[in-house]
Amino acid sequence: MKAFYWENSSLFILDQRKLPLKEIYYKANTLKKVRYSIKEMLVRGAPAIGIVTAIGVYIGLKEAQSKLTFPLAKKNLLSLFVRIEKSLSSARPTAVNLFWALKRMKGVFQGFINKIPEGNLGQRAFEELLKSLQKEALSIWEEDILANFKMGEYGSNLLPEGGILTHCNTGALATGGYGTALGVIRRAYEKGKKIFIWVDETRPFLQGARLTAWELSKLKIPYKIITDNSAGYLMKKGKVRAIIVGADRIASNGDTANKIGTYSLSVLAKEHGIPFYIAAPSSTFDLTLASGEGIPVEVRNEKEVLTCKRKLIAPAGAQAMNLAFDVTPAENITAIITEKGIIVPPFSQNILNVLKNG
Repeated sequence: MKAFYWENSSLFILDQRKLPLKEIYYKANTLKKVRYSIKEMLVRGAPAIGIVTAIGVYIGLKEAQSKLTFPLAKKNLLSLFVRIEKSLSSARPTAVNLFWALKRMKGVFQGFINKIPEGNLGQRAFEELLKSLQKEALSIWEEDILANFKMGEYGSNLLPEGGILTHCNTGALATGGYGTALGVIRRAYEKGKKIFIWVDETRPFLQGARLTAWELSKLKIPYKIITDNSAGYLMKKGKVRAIIVGADRIASNGDTANKIGTYSLSVLAKEHGIPFYIAAPSSTFDLTLASGEGIPVEVRNEKEVLTCKRKLIAPAGAQAMNLAFDVTPAENITAIITEKGIIVPPFSQNILNVLKNG
């Protein structure tokens, strides 16, 4: 299952809006198309957004090359990078992986041009810069896949047998190719654990019903789709043994932003004594934030709530609030599974220890 692939200096993105009915790849060979793919959720999931953003930086500079006059003044090159950075950073505000990837790419960019004496940049130097940026972007992709495998190995030991509930989509489609929370589920199943997955439909974009179910079907892992508001009753009836979800940003105290509805699940899990796990790579942590209060929550177009498959499902003229994310407080989280190890409370202390020493 490939959420995207790289071929002949072009990024081909599986249009997740059309899944599971159609599998169509969108050729994102310009900066505008890369931004569109992120903004309009052709590609989604924090790790995947980070990877596509990194590749987008390369594509943006490569695209501009034919319009540049060489030798190129360093200040003009810096101005070009800033425009690319601003374009991509405004696509999705909550997923910190996007900004983490931009920072990595900017580091390579800055390091390269700092080595060039004052003056102008020649065409050959620009080509070398492009090679360095492409290498970094593809390294980010490769690192994410390896991180997914490690998370799967760590987290699979935590999951009990029986009913496991998950929310949104956190598999190969949302990452470099294996999965965070769904990667943990996948590895547990590969190890022979007898698990059954409850898949929240995840309104309004239906990432669970459309995407997670699609992935589980291909992996032949048993599951059933449920309406989001069925989860609490299933917990009460003893049908859920654990909950595992992904993350889009984790503050230094463990507060976690994830797809809207995650907070409600965490409250229900706490009420019913069910372990509640987060699975996310280290790139999803934002240690500049003391708590989740500082996490920006994206508000998307109300049409996503008022329509389904472009058909109106509400009264004409109705208005809607379409929050894309919510923030789960650290006290509702049993553990955070990362590629560096499993982090348990107290998170304010242990997040730093694991990320630094893991």
